Amino acid sequence: MSKRDFYEVLGVSRGASAEEIKKAYRTKAKELHPDRNSDNPRAESQFKEANEAYEVLKDADKKAAYDRFGHAAFEGGMGGGARGGRHGFGGGDFSSAFSDVFDDLFGDFMGGQRGGGGRRAARGSDLRYNLKVTLEEAYSGLQKTINVPTAVACSACSGSGAEGGAEPTACPTCSGMGKVRAQQGFFTVERTCPTCSGLGQIIKNPCKSCSGAGRVEKNRALNVNIPAGVETGTRIRLAGEGEAGMRGGPPGDLYIFVEVAAHDLFERDGVNLYCRVPVSMAKAALGGAIEVPTIDGGRGRVHIPSGSQSGRQMRLRGKGIPALRGGGVGDMFIELAVETPVNLTSRQKEILREFEDLSEDNNPETKSFFSTVKSFWDGMKG
Repeated sequence: MSKRDFYEVLGVSRGASAEEIKKAYRTKAKELHPDRNSDNPRAESQFKEANEAYEVLKDADKKAAYDRFGHAAFEGGMGGGARGGRHGFGGGDFSSAFSDVFDDLFGDFMGGQRGGGGRRAARGSDLRYNLKVTLEEAYSGLQKTINVPTAVACSACSGSGAEGGAEPTACPTCSGMGKVRAQQGFFTVERTCPTCSGLGQIIKNPCKSCSGAGRVEKNRALNVNIPAGVETGTRIRLAGEGEAGMRGGPPGDLYIFVEVAAHDLFERDGVNLYCRVPVSMAKAALGGAIEVPTIDGGRGRVHIPSGSQSGRQMRLRGKGIPALRGGGVGDMFIELAVETPVNLTSRQKEILREFEDLSEDNNPETKSFFSTVKSFWDGMKG
């Protein structure tokens, strides 16, 4: 049976570009892969046919020979395609062709760098620092010095990891690629090189100060600007302040996670503050003005209406927390807690009893409640 035209196999024209040929092959490879076509007995042969076509057309020299001589270019020793017989185009060797597409499809997900070079310098890890601040500090913002234990570039070898600053050499196992390949059935599987751990380089004479790592552990003092308005969970990123990279690689970032401590007087809800203020029974009944603290250390004056009950709130505008990214300042809410007097003297008790006798019409909520209770009991009797 004569072979089909390679361009026909991939479904492209003879004038197709290398990118168009590659794209067509990727589509065919996905469509015809045997693992996805268990019910199609011809899928495997068609899959091999597509790989054979791509193996030729992806190479500019082989493509030129095929365009001129057709299939005859690779038969009877006319071309360079029959390498060692077993791996000739007629034998349908598609491992190298498919590995190209496999790299394209999955290389980014596996963290690989295709082509020559491997990971010659690894980026340093990102660091997290938990910073606890007071509510007053969150209100005003501050500059704070923190000590961060981290890995910094080794000064003895300037981060190279080699004694005397010598240059690392290419890893003999992976030839500097950082990866090694192994054939497994249809696939060429790529793994991190065990000799150089994916760096693509080895150090023959490691630096004595850092044992070849290119970095050492050290505490660093950093000045951090904490903006006004931060709250628990706020994350501040300091680019390049994380761990130093391996063997001269770029540093990671430092992430500061802010926690705002609880306050003895104020409770925060977003940009608003709440302050629970106890008032005497007489002050709540008669009304009057009271002074309350504010988060900036000042004082605010609040007027209590006569007859105020526990839970009543008054607002002090603009006395809350500033919004983190602008947008004004929150408010402060004063919540009254009417306090029942304790440890009464005989005279105080006498006055209160007299007041109780005279205040039958001064407690509307009490009167309403017991009226409802009476109706409830009468209903139960009926």
